[in-house]
Amino acid sequence: MVFADELDIALLPNVGYAWMPKGTQLEVMTPGQNEKHSLASALDLATGTLLHCLGPRKTNALSRDLLTGIEARDPAEPYTRLSVVVDHYPIQKAKPVAEWLVTHPRVTLLWLPTSCSRANPIERAFGDVHDGCTRDHQRKRLPDLVTDVEDHLHWNGPWKYQLSELYDKPAVTAAVERIAADEHPKAAA
Repeated sequence: MVFADELDIALLPNVGYAWMPKGTQLEVMTPGQNEKHSLASALDLATGTLLHCLGPRKTNALSRDLLTGIEARDPAEPYTRLSVVVDHYPIQKAKPVAEWLVTHPRVTLLWLPTSCSRANPIERAFGDVHDGCTRDHQRKRLPDLVTDVEDHLHWNGPWKYQLSELYDKPAVTAAVERIAADEHPKAAA
């Protein structure tokens, strides 16, 4: 099981809290016209590793690239089913993604509740990316910032996350198994 999400990497920096001596102010670069690049990532809870891919925009093609990478990373022999937990962002619901899922039956999308981004553990890793790269950065060119983000993902981590003990309750486990059986009756049989 992996948790997936997308992140915008914007040339104009995110402004955040920063410590500075009283009476001073941190200079925040505003290099002109904003540009964006997108990052799609999947967090493996077991290892804390991030699989990621980059694209010029958040599109269903970026989502399919990430799903292809997830499937390629895990061989078919020990993994007969790959569950990818996603939010309700429209690119996951796009027709090309649905067609991709039909041709790759091992991969299943599981949906987080709407407006519940805190339930996605990958948000903690993305917060680390913001803290280390995109918040109050001094870069003047987008390719340099994207390289910083890739370097950060390569050199930092793993992003270990402990699920709440709530997930181990028998009632929750039974409910998840019922949902899985309802969505995939032939897999349960």
